[in-house]
This record gives sequence, structure tokens and C-alpha cells, in this order.
Amino acid sequence: MSEFRRIRAVVFDLDGTMLNTEDIFEDAGQVLMERRGLTMTNEIRREMLGRRPAEAFAALKRLTGITDDTDALMRETKEIFRNLAVDRITVLPGVRSLLELTEALELPRAVATSSPEQYMRWLMELVDLYRHFQFVLTAENVQQGKPHPEIYLLAAERLGIAAAEMLVLEDSETGVRAAASAGAQVVAVPNRHTEYGDFSEAILRVESLEDERIAELLQRYAVGEC
Repeated sequence: MSEFRRIRAVVFDLDGTMLNTEDIFEDAGQVLMERRGLTMTNEIRREMLGRRPAEAFAALKRLTGITDDTDALMRETKEIFRNLAVDRITVLPGVRSLLELTEALELPRAVATSSPEQYMRWLMELVDLYRHFQFVLTAENVQQGKPHPEIYLLAAERLGIAAAEMLVLEDSETGVRAAASAGAQVVAVPNRHTEYGDFSEAILRVESLEDERIAELLQRYAVGEC
């Protein structure tokens, strides 16, 4: 914990960090590929994870030779995903308790996701998370997607603090690199889809948001309302 500094806000990634969407995307991607006589591989998933949709599907086309229009692929995947997500979407362990703690500590909260705004809002309202955040930044708010630091620099600007005063929770190497490049303090929370990544830029790596060390560092370094 000695590497941590004061924390004046907490910024959450969405997919794979707060919600089990990566599990659902895995199945949706497999359905998409099967329709074309192909198989979703770990290599393809890794290239797509953590990126904005257009960039993720560009990687998919590059690695598979699929010639479908990118927008058409995104619309098809969105339809498959929504049909699966309605019954399967869940909030990951530790998320709600961390939100309660940050509220008690009067720490502002934001979301920084590579996902589109419409998708993000639908998911977060489906599981009653949206109301807990001061604001949400999505793919539409930035010119450069993760691992570029733009979205986290913008989050710090919107919060009115230095990026170094943000605690960022991320599940992927792409997200960790983005937050670390912005100068934020990063906790990596990899899952089975992202655990292969390089998380050396994170100050702390945990298996889930239930890890008591996250609560401990918040209680120790939190400054309070900006």
C-alpha cells in the first residue's frame, strides 16, 4: 500500500470490471462466428477486449478475413448480445459494497468505458447502477480509445482533480495501460478472459473487487468530496 497516494475519486471500467458482460460477449461472438463457419479463438478475443467497438471489429476482420461491413457486424452482435444479456447480466462480486463504501467516504464516482453510450446506459439501468455515478464517459466522448489515456485524462478533468488522485479499477491490460498512462493509481481486477495480460503498471492486482485490500486503501487514502 505504500505506493498509493491520496484518493479523491474512484473511476470504474464497466465490462468485465463491474458486469459479467465478457462472459456474454464470448457467447455472442461465438454465435457470430458460427454463422460464418468460423470459431472464436483466444487470440481474436484478446485483440478485441477493452477496445471501442469499431476498433474491436476491425481486429476481428483482420484476423479472420471476414468481409462483412463493420457497422453490420456491430449491429448483428448487438442483437445477439441483447438477447442473451436480458436473462444473464449480473453485477460482479464486490461492486455494490465498494459503491456503498465510496458513498460513505464521500468520494465521487465515475465510469470510463470503451463501450457506446446507448449500450452502457441500457446495461447500467438494467442492473440499477447508473444512479450511483456522477457521470459516465463512453466511446463517444473521446477521439482515442484505450489504451490511449484520453478517457482517463478527461475523467480527471471532469472531476476537477489531478489524474494521480484517481483510483481506477480495470480488468484488462488495455484499460490498465490507459489509466496508468494518464497517471492514475490503478487496481487490476483481471478475470478469466483477461488474466493473460501484463498488469505490471497496476499498483495492486486482485482476484475480485471483494478483496479487502481495496477497501483498506480507500479507508486509508480517501480525502473526501472534491
